[in-house]
Amino acid sequence: MKILTYEVEGRKKVGIWNREETWIYPLESFGMEYRDMQEVIESVSDSEIQLLNHMAAKDPYKIKGAAPMEQVKILAPIEKPGQDVICLGINYMAHGEESARYKKEAFNGERPHAIYFSKRVNHCTADKEGIPAHEDMVDRLDYEAELAVIIRKDACGVSKEDARTYLFGYSVVNDVSARDIQMRHQQWFFGKSLDGFFPMGPCIVTAEEIEYPPRLGIRSYVNGELRQNSNTELLIFDIDHVISELSRGMTLKAGTIIAMGTPAGVGMGFEPPKFLKPGDHVCCAIEKIGRIDNPIVQ
Repeated sequence: MKILTYEVEGRKKVGIWNREETWIYPLESFGMEYRDMQEVIESVSDSEIQLLNHMAAKDPYKIKGAAPMEQVKILAPIEKPGQDVICLGINYMAHGEESARYKKEAFNGERPHAIYFSKRVNHCTADKEGIPAHEDMVDRLDYEAELAVIIRKDACGVSKEDARTYLFGYSVVNDVSARDIQMRHQQWFFGKSLDGFFPMGPCIVTAEEIEYPPRLGIRSYVNGELRQNSNTELLIFDIDHVISELSRGMTLKAGTIIAMGTPAGVGMGFEPPKFLKPGDHVCCAIEKIGRIDNPIVQ
């Protein structure tokens, strides 16, 4: 099931895509009065998910409040995360190589421990919305297509074997990064947390829809040029490891977003680097989930 946040006739709603992804059915049509995606994540039952999967195949003309895609505005599925997004750095080996090359550092191919950092996201950027270039302070603007994992229920002391039971679903994110700010401050938080630096969407695919662990093609394009082309099966530290390790020492609250890292092909990985500029269009796509397409704006 693909569940999303959208706006129609001036109202924000949570709904599901029909199987053809041409119509959106509001959850309220099925007696589910959830106010936003966070409430859905925290409260939706397995039986309600089963019902929504069943209803996604129904004729749109028989669903009260159904809206065709051309009449709605798709918003980021989680517009305002309750906490900072948890991100993984260097979680694909080939990206580790290109990152070290850009920083003129040695890379021995060893990755004994996961690298975690947080990203401040006051508001997620939706599909088709602009990513601000922040030209007054950024010269090296970069993109990173990533698989996002959304936690369904509070996770504390979770074993690797049980980790998948804590998943609500998956989404596509772009971990936009200001490389010059990262290099200047020698840490990642500031350079990845500028306003508009977290496009997410277009939906969340609920966990039961995708074979586990997810082995999904992940790609990015800039102005139509293929830049990243990999598969989530190449993650160094997988979802089970990440949820188990993090929850050993801190509670992952329901609605937590974990960005699982990016593969090779980011702008800094080219020689010379291919950084973004106003007028560029970035598309991040993951098989079976969808794609987000965002212009770079001044």
